[in-house]
Amino acid sequence: MRDFEFLSPTKIIFGRNSEAKVGREVKNYSRKILLHYGKGSIIRTGLYDRVVKSLKEEGIDFIELGGVQPNPRVSLVREGIEICRKNGINFILAIGGGSVIDSSKAIAVGVPYSGDVWDFYAGKMEPKTALPVGVVLTIPAAGSEASKSSVITNEDGWYKRSINTEIIRPRFAIMNPEVTFTLPPYQTACGAADIMAHVMERYFTNDKGVNFTDRLCEATLKTVIYNVPIVLKKPDDYDARAQIMWASTIAHNDLLSTGRTGDWASHGIEHELSGIYDIPHGAGLAIVFPAWMRYVYKHNIERFIQFAINVWNVEPNFESPERIALEGVERLKRFFKDIGLPTSLSEANIGEDRLEEMATKATERGELGEFVKLKKEDVLNILRSVLK
Repeated sequence: MRDFEFLSPTKIIFGRNSEAKVGREVKNYSRKILLHYGKGSIIRTGLYDRVVKSLKEEGIDFIELGGVQPNPRVSLVREGIEICRKNGINFILAIGGGSVIDSSKAIAVGVPYSGDVWDFYAGKMEPKTALPVGVVLTIPAAGSEASKSSVITNEDGWYKRSINTEIIRPRFAIMNPEVTFTLPPYQTACGAADIMAHVMERYFTNDKGVNFTDRLCEATLKTVIYNVPIVLKKPDDYDARAQIMWASTIAHNDLLSTGRTGDWASHGIEHELSGIYDIPHGAGLAIVFPAWMRYVYKHNIERFIQFAINVWNVEPNFESPERIALEGVERLKRFFKDIGLPTSLSEANIGEDRLEEMATKATERGELGEFVKLKKEDVLNILRSVLK
């Protein structure tokens, strides 16, 4: 087990009608804010009106910037930066899921920076300061409501890149499971894959003596596996929605990273899929992760056996350790398929014409991953293995 320092300062305000408290929280930071959100869903559900009512009751002035897309674009981030600078805004409130939150974080680091915000995502500069960000969460998936991460897509070349810095962790996250009742089934399923991927990136580690966080990871995975089929059949099951929403936060607030080094190769590969083809991040992860597992499992077959038995309840009576390990991978793939996600590139309408480009871009800064180091040819092999 590695030495570590752990800080997760995001205040979580969880439960029914919790969005009514947003004005009270915001006024601790600013009286003039940027209200950042996606498209029309928060208006259709009434969440927008409830948030605005709470802000007005506390005397908070706000300027709006909507239009965040899945796989959020740097062009809108730049627009938000200019709005904040011109209007003296010093706080950003994100209403939405991971895309809106990531866009808000990018605006937050861009406002005080004299250069182009993409410098941070391109690895040319490291952010030193940022505006504070608050969140009203609508989609449990990315875990961005309490993470130090932000992922942005640059339309110039369709690069999807990330930053990781403590200065962008949101100050608070308001989480009402009721607002997820209206999520379409496919969006719910994509969110589940995203949550599980965040856990599995941490679970597959080369570090020893991490039994405690192994058990936390397994519990988080089993919680998602159990509850997602429930909400797909009964979307307004509050308890199931609540457990998924809380699992989403725990999966990516770094608690599960303590004492261990994760992998993150599957995320690196998937960013090329969604960066170029604009598919949902969770859908891309459902394609990539089982393929990555099949490619690397022999590196530490014992860990894959543990995953199969402890997460998927595989009986340890197969004729070989390899069969146990591969059965766990197969059950993960089957779960993704059962909840309506693609598990091959062809199912996502992705052909083989840009595989070389994706493998090149994924490894242009060096090898991917920590569990097993992947070169360009490895990434290409993984992508080719899931063409159909």
